Amino acid sequence: MLDHLVLATPDLAGTVDLIHLLSGDRPVPGGRHVEFGTANYLLGLGEQAYLEIIGPDPAREAEPTIFGLGTLTGPSLVTWAARTTDIDASVAAARARGADPGTPQAMGRLTTDGRQLSWRLTPPGAGVVPFLIDWGGTTHPARNLPMATLVELHAWSPDPDPLRATLAALDEALPIRPANRVGLRAVVHGRKGQFDLTTAP
Repeated sequence: MLDHLVLATPDLAGTVDLIHLLSGDRPVPGGRHVEFGTANYLLGLGEQAYLEIIGPDPAREAEPTIFGLGTLTGPSLVTWAARTTDIDASVAAARARGADPGTPQAMGRLTTDGRQLSWRLTPPGAGVVPFLIDWGGTTHPARNLPMATLVELHAWSPDPDPLRATLAALDEALPIRPANRVGLRAVVHGRKGQFDLTTAP
């Protein structure tokens, strides 16, 4: 189940302005990931899902490299997170089916109003295959966000079958269309109409 999309950008403020222009709603500050040197803004997508816009934290001490931020020249839909309510069981089941999403790790951040959010996730990376996230007893961050609607999410790949097999091992499904590169495309509908978010070439 989709938890959130990850739109990585080297220009956090500029990309927030762009999503505001496209959607008609301004994403709200999420918080800082001190260990990664990143900060994020969030826009709801309905059904307890959201768009995470992530980029370098203005107060960072080192340049972030997660999600390819060290090489991106513009916004890119780099990956997505799949929600689970028992991440250890989900990882064990995936491994039994021949796919290893990695060892779950605990993370957290402070919201702008000082609340602590905590979650566990498998190592996040860029690509069509999602990482897994388990919010435990934490209130899901999609609650009370400005809202747009996710109309469609699909992937591209020149070799879809191995990706389909890995997604099935994770108990996830995602339409994969033949193309000459690997990437993601999300179609979002906001108050100003429909717009696309895609993986940068």
